[in-house]
Order: sequence, then structure tokens, then C-alpha cells
Amino acid sequence: MAERKYEFSWEKTIGADMQVARPSLGPNTRIEVYRLFQFTLRDVLEQHYGTETADNLFREAGALAGRSFFDKFLSDAKDVGELAIKLRESFNTLGMGIFRVETSEPENAHFIFTVDEDLDCSGLPDTSDVICVYDEGFIQGVLESFSGRNFDVREIDCWCTGSRTCRFEAKGKA
Repeated sequence: MAERKYEFSWEKTIGADMQVARPSLGPNTRIEVYRLFQFTLRDVLEQHYGTETADNLFREAGALAGRSFFDKFLSDAKDVGELAIKLRESFNTLGMGIFRVETSEPENAHFIFTVDEDLDCSGLPDTSDVICVYDEGFIQGVLESFSGRNFDVREIDCWCTGSRTCRFEAKGKA
């Protein structure tokens, strides 16, 4: 494989020191800017490759982000309870949403998580579709990094289906 121009790494693509990168503006931006980037990219991917492939690519990117996020912020969690607390605090501090654990069955590798005020979709019109496939991948990446086992994560409720919260079911794969 040829050398990659855009290979992700936290230090090279996000920046290790925001004081150097953005000394006046800092690390924050408005949700409109994030959604502008996300939904224009998604639109172009869907036009070129179709909805299913676009969703799969967003889910895959989310999983990469979740693994990297785990390594950066969550890797010292010693058990599922501590992981949940760290996720809740990180989501809140970084403005990603209000993360909660609704169901936790670690012995069965089954979890249900909710995210209120989700960065991707809260406030958008009802479409009858769950749309937070990036979040599915993100949660998958975190769980897989923590547990060392594969997970399937799917959004089962979304702001865009009228639920006003995003709900994700995570199931460990055999």
C-alpha cells in the first residue's frame, strides 16, 4: 500500500497543544460548523457511493475515533462502572452530549446507552430515520478498546425519530 497522506493520529491531526494551534480562539467552535462539515461530507459520500456505504464509512470512522478517544481519555478505567463515569464526564466536558448508561449487563456484553443533546442530531427535523451512525461506531470503538472483544452497536432511538434522545444498544459478538 502506498504511503497515506491522511492517516489519523491524535498528535498529527488534532494537535497536541491548542495554545499553539489556536491561541486566540481556543479549542471550541459552534455546533453549526461541526454539522456543516459532517453533513456536507455525508451528502457527497452518499451521492458517490450510496446511503449504505456512506453509513458504513461514517460508522468505521466513528470506531477509529472511539478507539483513539479511549486511548487518550479513558484507558485507565479499571471496570465498566469507571468507564461509564469517565465517558459521562468526557461527553459533558467536551460538549458531545449528555451520556447515560440505561442498561448494563457486562456478563452478557449487553448495554444500552443514551445521549441527550447529541452533537449530531438534537434539534434536527423528524425524518423517521436514526442517523447517528458515527456515534454507533464511536461507542463500538470505545467498548472494543476497553473489553478486547468485538461489539455491534446500533442506534435504536434518535431525536430524528421523535424520541428526543439517542439510544444505542451494544451487543458483544461471539
